[in-house]
Amino acid sequence: MNLYSKPVSCVPLQSALLILVASIVTTSASFAADNDRHPFRPADVLRVKDVGDITLSPDGDWLAYSVGADDLEKDKSNSNLYMVSWDGATTIQLTYGEDSGASHPRFSPDNKYLAFITARGTGDEDKADDPDEQSQVWLLNRAGGEASQLTRLPGGVSDFAWSPDSSRLVLVAKDPKHEVADADDADTGDAVIAVEPEETRSVEKTKSDDEKNKTKPPIVIDRYQFKKDIEGYLVNRYERIYLFDIASKRASLLTPGHFDSTEPAFSPDGKLIAFSSRRNGDPDRHGDSNIYVVEATEGATARQLTDWPGADSAPTFSPDGRQIAYLQGGDPKFAYYDASQIAVIATNGGEPVLPTENLDRVSSAPRWSVDGKSLYFAYDNDRVRNLSEVSAKGGKLKKIFPRDDTPGVVRSFESGANGVAVLASFATRPNEIYRAGDGKALSNHNAELVAEIEWATVEGFDAVSKDGTRVGAILLKPPGFQEGHAYPTIAYVHGGPYGQNGFTFDRISQALAAAGYLVVNPNYRGSSGRGAEFSRAIYADWGNLEIQDIHAVMDALVDKGLADPKRLGIGGWSYGGINTNYAIASDTRFAAAVSGASISNILAGYGTDQYIWQYDNELGPPWESLDTYLKISYPFLHADRIKTPTLFMCGESDFNVPLLNSEQMYQALRSLNVPTELVIYPGQFHGITVPSYVEDRIERMLAWYDLYLKPLDQT
Repeated sequence: MNLYSKPVSCVPLQSALLILVASIVTTSASFAADNDRHPFRPADVLRVKDVGDITLSPDGDWLAYSVGADDLEKDKSNSNLYMVSWDGATTIQLTYGEDSGASHPRFSPDNKYLAFITARGTGDEDKADDPDEQSQVWLLNRAGGEASQLTRLPGGVSDFAWSPDSSRLVLVAKDPKHEVADADDADTGDAVIAVEPEETRSVEKTKSDDEKNKTKPPIVIDRYQFKKDIEGYLVNRYERIYLFDIASKRASLLTPGHFDSTEPAFSPDGKLIAFSSRRNGDPDRHGDSNIYVVEATEGATARQLTDWPGADSAPTFSPDGRQIAYLQGGDPKFAYYDASQIAVIATNGGEPVLPTENLDRVSSAPRWSVDGKSLYFAYDNDRVRNLSEVSAKGGKLKKIFPRDDTPGVVRSFESGANGVAVLASFATRPNEIYRAGDGKALSNHNAELVAEIEWATVEGFDAVSKDGTRVGAILLKPPGFQEGHAYPTIAYVHGGPYGQNGFTFDRISQALAAAGYLVVNPNYRGSSGRGAEFSRAIYADWGNLEIQDIHAVMDALVDKGLADPKRLGIGGWSYGGINTNYAIASDTRFAAAVSGASISNILAGYGTDQYIWQYDNELGPPWESLDTYLKISYPFLHADRIKTPTLFMCGESDFNVPLLNSEQMYQALRSLNVPTELVIYPGQFHGITVPSYVEDRIERMLAWYDLYLKPLDQT
């Protein structure tokens, strides 16, 4: 399969740009005039381009990135790769395949190649139903020509990094399904897959008719956590790190054993690889991942570098190779509620330095400055995520992006020779790329859509809960909002619970507001952005303080005359759906509800979803903590209190919050003759991804709210 409709020539780049004039992406000059704008419709959701996966060239002059797009006609999503110059003057599309699924672009340190991951064109029909096993690294020579497949690991490649001399890659690959050790071999400690030279691996061999028609063997499970969304049932398949030689195309296993190893990073001299792994005891029974280093040599033994009992992750070497920055997780007891912070440790070991020790906020993605003296990182604050800089030794934080007068959410960033590039989203602007220093936009893939839409007004809104706690929220006022008018109002509640709504582009909230609703996103206790005490407050006490906080926000909107108390709705997905169930079982103030991928009978979750470690460690096993389970299962056990018409929605194949939970609540309300409906999306996991289903979900939500929240003459 040809991923490209035309060759890509990048050396010399100036000459290549003359050849690729047809590929240059420019912003349309014919954006809609103000009077031609229209509200954000469900169909517009599928027009949003998903910009992501940014990476900088070694000289800092170019950025490569991916752009995802939905195709409703073919009812699938796809992504292709682009490059943009640091001055923002030139944008070039690199891949054109309708099924390329290209992602994770990375420039080689010698600036000659761009490697990326794609799941198409591998030629392995046996794995057509498993995109993860098809995903391989492809290589694009910037001197010209088409991309070619580089790796052929049987389990697929999920991540990779270049060696400093551009001769090798370090890969992350999962054990292939067809080569998993059976239960009798689970304790041997041997590698699950045998790595062979490229030329001897029988990836493309054909199977006989008998082999093709053979009944699938039974699934044999012996793990503590035995299921996970998208991955399905967890047998003894692990993510492993390989050293891949580009010239010989030979992969050498660096991390044998029955545990996952991920997030590899080369040292500047190419002699060491740092990575994260969870190895102590039974890895399924704790969140204690640590940073390890291993020599970039076949047969080398990894050395444990950190010993914090929580989660250590995301290692990255300093420019001189003497230190490693990484994320140190919070208190293991509060693993689902606590923030990570930046840590720095000597490559030879020792006690880590915590440059952000006094910052009680969730931090992410440490990146070294070019001189190695400081670190860039992103952190959540109340309704925003900022990019900041701090000395590697600790000290005062310097905010880099965004400006205070334009609050937004930093999604990711990369530091390079010319500065820092940021992927960020704002209230009425989906993800695009910006230069952190001056805020200049380097991509504009959503510019035409943004100009065509009459957006809801987005602002911050605060309320006070009944115990005096301030609750922050995001408030969307519908287009044409009129002061003095009480609107039908929907609380659209975020999931997690650890996470927050912020000044970022929210497709669903915008679509609800465009239909004439006042929409509010409460950051209830349990959310991030407000510190450990705020997020830990709901520990083992679900459905209590969150509902008080949501009620406080709704009460404040009613008191201010913004919300009509007789036309209040609520909805959310995952923990947002769980909160919806708690809210409608607490009182009858809500006239309509939409509960997505939720659970109410917490006992039913034990052993049927992927959160067994959280159940045992936060709630305790049911035979020891039955009262706790009964207390927090009140929406199901006291479903007779619910009078709110409720629409339940879920993916058929969801292992995160399985369908059975929505089925139980639907059946309870149907048995009680409360208006209800259950919508199941075939083949979908916890996230709904098929474009037609994405649009259908929003249309059904709107129809349900319209039925119960709007007078007949307005629906």
